Amino acid sequence: MRILGIDPGLQNLGWGVIRVEGSKISHLGNGVCHGTGTALAQRLLALHDALSEVFTRFAPDEAAVEHVFVNRDGAGTLKLGQARGVALLVPARFGLEVGEYAPNQIKKTVVGVGHADKKQIQHMVKMQLPGVQFAGPDAADALAVAICHARHAGSSLGKLMRAQA
Repeated sequence: MRILGIDPGLQNLGWGVIRVEGSKISHLGNGVCHGTGTALAQRLLALHDALSEVFTRFAPDEAAVEHVFVNRDGAGTLKLGQARGVALLVPARFGLEVGEYAPNQIKKTVVGVGHADKKQIQHMVKMQLPGVQFAGPDAADALAVAICHARHAGSSLGKLMRAQA
């Protein structure tokens, strides 16, 4: 089973693909889709096209997206929400349901604490996916989303983890 994790962003949308075989997970790929152009619609289209290419290349079986982090800047949050819309639309267009996870749930799953910093997340992702080289911090976050989904959703690893609990 291949799982695609997505870390939405209007400038940089991170993605990471893992394979789950029983209780084993392995890295297949990661990268960043860039929202290019000056107009919002152009940036969203660039994200859509780049993420669609990832789907065509890796043919994931499941997908997961991080929830939007709401901050003080309402306009920024709305724009991020539009990028998240692309992150939800592309998997749906390829016939997949999408798991959605809060940032604290992802951190708690991957690191063990819900308020871990980016370096802790990257370290634990590297521990779980030996030899992985991140295309950037957004790609590392996306791999964390994929790992979280593997442990919580309908994947065989998630079922195994729940059975062992």
